[in-house]
Amino acid sequence: MKLLLAEDDPMIGAGMARGLKLAGFVVDWVRDGRTARAALDQGEYTLLLLDLGLPLLDGVALLKELRRGGRDIPVLVVTARDTVADRISGLNLGADDYLTKPFDLDELIARVHALQRRHLGRKQPEMRLGALCVNPISREATLDARPLPLSQREFSLLAALIEKPGTVLSREQLEDRLYGWEEEVASNAIEVHLHNLRRKLGMAWIRNVRGVGYKLVVPPPEAAA
Repeated sequence: MKLLLAEDDPMIGAGMARGLKLAGFVVDWVRDGRTARAALDQGEYTLLLLDLGLPLLDGVALLKELRRGGRDIPVLVVTARDTVADRISGLNLGADDYLTKPFDLDELIARVHALQRRHLGRKQPEMRLGALCVNPISREATLDARPLPLSQREFSLLAALIEKPGTVLSREQLEDRLYGWEEEVASNAIEVHLHNLRRKLGMAWIRNVRGVGYKLVVPPPEAAA
């Protein structure tokens, strides 16, 4: 899951980015509203973590722009504005959730996962396709109830593919989901991760749609292994 963090406080932002990355998220961190707007226009993000007191373009104005423009990205407001009126205003403007500072990092992570489930129309944390089960909270995957030993990148790749089974994702879209701005990406990185994932999962689970990208499918019984 790739998150955009819009937070101008260097200490809070660094702590949030570090904690979210340790929890398995890909995080791009921006420090003002204009840069956040540009990042949302250029990249694909699963969720926006938004401070309201941003410089250049404050979080309230950015949230208004997003919703008036029809952008449905889930938004979790994380702010020091803690009055009931502030929370009501934020939610009425289109925020999906509202968390006040100071906060517990585990609660932040739990709220991010809950918003993603709600956005995808799921009630359970697990994502399932046939005998395959992926749990983004515990970061565990099983096939036929047997654990799959996946690296962090392989798990993130599998989670991206199983979010909407059957949806074709291009190499560029997968790169965008797995890597942040500051990470250097080798030209064949996605292909390497796909090869390793197929080797562990079974070759027939990931289908290459020529010239378009890759999708996750339930293989026929004779091809599942």
